[in-house]
Amino acid sequence: MSTSTISAAAAESSNKNGQGKKALIAAYFGFSVDMIDVYLPIIALAPAMIYFQPADMSPTLSTTLYYLIFVLSLIGRPIGSFIFGYAGDKIGRRKTTLISIMGIGVTTLLIACLPGYATLGLGGVLLLAALRLISGIFMGGEYTSANPLAMEYAPKNKRGMYGGLINAGFPTGTIVVSLATLGTLQLFPAGDATSLYAVWGWRIPFLIGALLSFILFVYTYRNVEESKVWEGSKKAENPIKDLFSKKNLSLLGQVFLVMSGVWFVTNAIVSSLPGILKYLNVNSVDSTNAQLVTNVIMFFLFIFAGAISQKIGRKTVLLIFGILSFTLSPIFYYMLLNGGYQNTTKLIVLVVLVNCLAIPVFGVLTSYISERFSTGVRASGYGIGYSLALVIPALTPFFMLGLKNFMPYEFTPIVILVIGGLFITIGALLGPETKKVDL
Repeated sequence: MSTSTISAAAAESSNKNGQGKKALIAAYFGFSVDMIDVYLPIIALAPAMIYFQPADMSPTLSTTLYYLIFVLSLIGRPIGSFIFGYAGDKIGRRKTTLISIMGIGVTTLLIACLPGYATLGLGGVLLLAALRLISGIFMGGEYTSANPLAMEYAPKNKRGMYGGLINAGFPTGTIVVSLATLGTLQLFPAGDATSLYAVWGWRIPFLIGALLSFILFVYTYRNVEESKVWEGSKKAENPIKDLFSKKNLSLLGQVFLVMSGVWFVTNAIVSSLPGILKYLNVNSVDSTNAQLVTNVIMFFLFIFAGAISQKIGRKTVLLIFGILSFTLSPIFYYMLLNGGYQNTTKLIVLVVLVNCLAIPVFGVLTSYISERFSTGVRASGYGIGYSLALVIPALTPFFMLGLKNFMPYEFTPIVILVIGGLFITIGALLGPETKKVDL
């Protein structure tokens, strides 16, 4: 081999590695922005929901409305995954990512400008619900395109770590929202519908979320190139039709089962726990502090889960967290809700244990799902497999209301958590090991 050929190959490898890092950064920050937008209503809006509803609404109905606002963004994600998954496989990962990021930024900014019940009656909460649905559609597009793009640039022996770091955007986003909310609560105390936080304070975290989306758009536009793997592949005439064909349908079904479990676990813990603590009259600052400590720890656990999957396998990591989700995590959840929340130290420790024994399963998902699908349907498969599974778990608030007929309402998320852990475990057992797959 000539010196010029070696130099050209080295330059190409260096350029690919550089682009891989840029795509990784964009996917990580993209998922962070995505998670900021997802959990703004859960963390930042929770102390201000009274601003959008009648003062005489019952606590159970108020908590259900609070969950419903969150659920609407989850319902939007499968819609976005079909739209943007198709686009990602047909027109490219990069263009699709840019459109999605801009959509998230605009909808988040519009939410920050909404009037409340005193001005528009229920019109305010209806607008909030509509914008959350639209925002969810764009969120479904962001990871559908950005994550496969980063995986297609990732070195084969580092895909697990890359995937873990991308999904560490989950706790990062929650940390940003928690810090912004805590700071805002200090400046604008929460209270009734006329309190400073209820009227103005909650808007600040939303404005921060919108600004970060616009910064990410500029970064991605300037720095991230289209996936060379996608550019060099044969394009599917209709990626969605291909994905649901006989050769891919059972594969999609297995990913759907795993992700259904992941979303049941997520809804039982991340989505439900803050609302349940509010239902139990836990101080908003204590609750937010517990979530903040938890997510700082989970940031490192997500990366560890992805990295260790490169050694012991993606399937093994899925099984570990699946089993923990229906064994140890529910025990600590029960201890938390059975009085543990009444002591600040116990509250924080138990919130950490409940989360950290289950939620870091996300650290292995980006690499695992990307490795399950061929290039021609990878964006569609990733997005739809990841997001379509949200639909049934998104009904968790209503399952909890049904379970209330048989048990105290505050303990109902534990049942959902156990179901989710079983789904992850069964789904992982049905699937192959993927860490050696060549993208």
